[in-house]
Amino acid sequence: MRKFFQEIKADLKFKTAGPGQKLSEPSRAPRESPKAAAAAPKPRQGPTDEAQMAAAAALARMEGKPKAKLASSQEAIRSQVRKELMAEAAAAERGLGAEEEDTAPAAEEGAAALSVSGVYFICPLTGAVVRKDRKEQHLREAIQSYFSVDPVAASIMEIHTFNKDRERVRVGLETVAKYLDNIYLHPEEEKYRKIKLQNKVFQERISCLEGIHRFFQAIGFETKTLPIPGQETTEEFYVLKEDVLSRLEDLKHYKEQLLSSEPVRARLDRQLCVFKPSPEAARFELPPDFYNLTAEELKREQRLRTEAVEKASMLRTRAMREKEEQREMRKYNYTLVRVRFPDGYLLQGTFNARESVSALYAFVREALRDDWLPFELLGPGGLKLTDENLAFNECGLVPSALLTLAWDAALMADIQAAGEEQPRSPLKPEILARVQILS
Repeated sequence: MRKFFQEIKADLKFKTAGPGQKLSEPSRAPRESPKAAAAAPKPRQGPTDEAQMAAAAALARMEGKPKAKLASSQEAIRSQVRKELMAEAAAAERGLGAEEEDTAPAAEEGAAALSVSGVYFICPLTGAVVRKDRKEQHLREAIQSYFSVDPVAASIMEIHTFNKDRERVRVGLETVAKYLDNIYLHPEEEKYRKIKLQNKVFQERISCLEGIHRFFQAIGFETKTLPIPGQETTEEFYVLKEDVLSRLEDLKHYKEQLLSSEPVRARLDRQLCVFKPSPEAARFELPPDFYNLTAEELKREQRLRTEAVEKASMLRTRAMREKEEQREMRKYNYTLVRVRFPDGYLLQGTFNARESVSALYAFVREALRDDWLPFELLGPGGLKLTDENLAFNECGLVPSALLTLAWDAALMADIQAAGEEQPRSPLKPEILARVQILS
């Protein structure tokens, strides 16, 4: 039996050994087994001529066609900011200097695409109209020039205007008031007329305030280096000049002025414009001042959009929705509002997003020939703006809005019944003289 199986194995080996070979022929490479042949990767055949031609044509089409960008909110925001910055750069190349910025903003050539050239403020000290980005610098220059007129008032304006932490200002000025009260109530006491500059209270509460040292100098203090009793060292003091003791009522007045003053605030320029009837009334192109997107705000905007996608997949409570709405309302600083009159004319003005709607009613009333005529302002969809105490952002009127003015129907019917001749336009003649074409 064993011999039988050995013969069968030998016969199988002979059959799988491959073709025969003569002894005079060179040796051949051993034949791979079927398993090894299956495991080894087959060499890839080169493309045919037709395939190579088709690939070359497809590559040419791809190189000639611009690559499609992935649509994303981040890219959209950056594109908008780049466009707005390019508009600003174009305005700078046209020679917009500091002297021109201090005048009332006029319609610029090349900036016709913008509904308004920027956000401007009126300085209460000089009356000059300046751009938003120059507002603080202009205020500093105006207060600085006022030192030659009234150094005490100028130093007080500096303290209240440029120290942003109102609580720190309050604490510091109350401490200064105590110093001055001690002098006023005890003029004979020399110790009250000296203030140690290195005193801990003075350093922590007073010395940190911008403008405070100029105030002390303006009201009659001078810096002196005095010896410390019982020690060999000296320290710096503010010492009240002797001649001020004869004018203690002035010192009291300075204290009251210091405590009662308010920060100097530039007033937002409405940039009143009036336009002829136009089908472009609802189109707004706003400058960067209305959005003010910094790099950090771009990141925040992207994060908020990501959160919005996540929130869309979950149920939100009323408190969560209200919080989100409040955050959205704080997104804009300013708003551009147009009011369309029944004759089609458009009145345009710039407002702070947190101002109340009553400011808009006052703005419109000041432009009317007859400011006593009652009217209503209608929002999108004919919604009446009845609550004048609401802010623009609370009414959804940011960053721009087109409203419609409607007269009191009963009163207008009485005027028509009386046969009184109505003027061509309800706007004042001096405002109509500035009418423009909305482009």
